[in-house]
Amino acid sequence: MIEYALLENINLTGQFLIAMPSMTDPYFSKTLTFICTHNQDGAMGVVINRPIELNVASLFKQMQLEIQAPITALLQAPLYFGGPVQQERGFILHTPHQEYNSTLIVNNSIALTTSKDILEAAAKLDAPEKMLIALGYAGWTAGQLEDEMGKNAWLNFETQQLNELHALIFDAQNQDKFDLAMNMMGLNFANLSDVAGHA
Repeated sequence: MIEYALLENINLTGQFLIAMPSMTDPYFSKTLTFICTHNQDGAMGVVINRPIELNVASLFKQMQLEIQAPITALLQAPLYFGGPVQQERGFILHTPHQEYNSTLIVNNSIALTTSKDILEAAAKLDAPEKMLIALGYAGWTAGQLEDEMGKNAWLNFETQQLNELHALIFDAQNQDKFDLAMNMMGLNFANLSDVAGHA
């Protein structure tokens, strides 16, 4: 109970969660998750290192979005498994550009938009500089994430460095993101089996 009490008042908004070796849930094993909001009601984040078979072009086609500009790189980008909740909806992490109909400003560097107007803008070559489009999100009820961290399921990691933030969310190869986050913390996953779950 003491450990949980210490975790009660933490706010992980804008931080990353690294799944620990004890995380056996297949949805989250070896995942890197960016936390978009965390308060007394719970937490919400997007898994950022698990691409799925579909790409952005297939999403645009499904949404019947008319592409009005050469946006080949964006169209070829993969969609991501953002988490097991509301997998029929899109959750778009992006660099600040403008606020759309439903935009949450996570911090000075990253925003989350769930309204389709950001994709309509992207089809007209008016997209944010960097975007990651996920289907679904990861959600925790009040106290659930703190409880899981107390059981060493997650390691939290925060960086104020813009290049590191962008590398982890947007720029690094998906297969490298997990290890990159570990390296930024100076840790090796193979040595973590019984390490405490928060730094």
